[in-house]
Amino acid sequence: MSEKLFKLSKKYYVGGVNSPVRAFKSVGGIPIFIKKGKGSKIFSIDNKSFTDYSLQFGSLILGHLHPEILNALKTALENGTGFGMPTEIEIEFAKELISSIPFIERLRILNSGTEATMTAVRVARAFTGKRKIIKFDGCYHGHFDSFLIKAGSGATTFGVPNSKGVPEKLASLTISCPFNDFDYLEKIVKKNKKEIAAVILEPIPANMGVILPKKDFLKNISDLCNQNKIILIFDEIITGFRISNTTYSNLIGIKPDLICLGKIIGGGLPIGILAGKKEIMDLLSPVGNVYQAGTFSANPLTLTAGITTLKLLKKLDYNRLNSMTEYLCSEIEKFVNEKKINLRINRIGSMWTFFFTDKEVVDYKTALTSDTKMFSKYFHSLLKAGIFFPPSQFEACFLSFSHSQKDIENLISVTKKILGGD
Repeated sequence: MSEKLFKLSKKYYVGGVNSPVRAFKSVGGIPIFIKKGKGSKIFSIDNKSFTDYSLQFGSLILGHLHPEILNALKTALENGTGFGMPTEIEIEFAKELISSIPFIERLRILNSGTEATMTAVRVARAFTGKRKIIKFDGCYHGHFDSFLIKAGSGATTFGVPNSKGVPEKLASLTISCPFNDFDYLEKIVKKNKKEIAAVILEPIPANMGVILPKKDFLKNISDLCNQNKIILIFDEIITGFRISNTTYSNLIGIKPDLICLGKIIGGGLPIGILAGKKEIMDLLSPVGNVYQAGTFSANPLTLTAGITTLKLLKKLDYNRLNSMTEYLCSEIEKFVNEKKINLRINRIGSMWTFFFTDKEVVDYKTALTSDTKMFSKYFHSLLKAGIFFPPSQFEACFLSFSHSQKDIENLISVTKKILGGD
């Protein structure tokens, strides 16, 4: 049935999908069409069940169809689906969010992570009066033109477009640096000192697979930005409320000037948040003259799901969730070490990536050493066993509070069989 629907879908949608990774192009084969989710499971149109470790690319930390979220949405629906006007729930949402991220002074609710990051760059440029931004190789901040840039060659470092339709003149305003190489970044800032408006990064990249920052890397970036009056933007769309009941920045004691949030805080519905210092955020209209608007921004249904999620997370044990993930990864790591299989596991909290390589993966360059053909074989073997991973080597895997120990043991057992166990 999925094959039939995919063929039909290609008659209407570009590539048969509405977001590229869903097409299974990087792993091959036909994408599965999903009709339902519940707890840690998703169910295909072909009536097959899969334990889900993608979780809408990290959004569903409570699992699918959480009963309290469902009940809250049913109640909210009775009042309407949206009004394009302020609602009281916006204030309740802000209070709930800021109670877990105390350094936030002002925020703006948007509809996606891309909206949040593109608005962050616009505000940073307006605040500093500078044009250039620095990003990091392999960090993904959405499909805004300024982010679809790959590193330039040699010492020039000025970005070149890696997507058609991005003007080269705009690409020249983005500089892409290797993640975890602070010395390189420092040289770039020194060379372009009077032109850098902002540095934007995922504090823990999860779009080239999970990459852990080296000791003091993030602190050094924060200090460098402060010294040079550069706006520091943390993209915590994935890491926000994933590792703990707050952001990763708050956890490690760094206060970025601006922070972008999404995924988990929407309770499974579309959301983006730009937040940060009052003096910067107040440049947004209607207070300032940096324009941003959205018909569906702060939709009451999204905020209902978001508030319910945030309240539930305060009651849940992140240590248990993180420990389950640590157990999963350590058991597989022990097995591959015994069997001398080229597999590296990067993990933090309840997110991880399996890289099929013998090299330590610390940046985009080393992530690319992973054997993607081996990952594709592993991915499809998991599918046959009723386990769903994100359909790309370079997407992170996630655990939810709905996953059971039985789910974990099954993934360990299946992985051992796939990778050559007895």
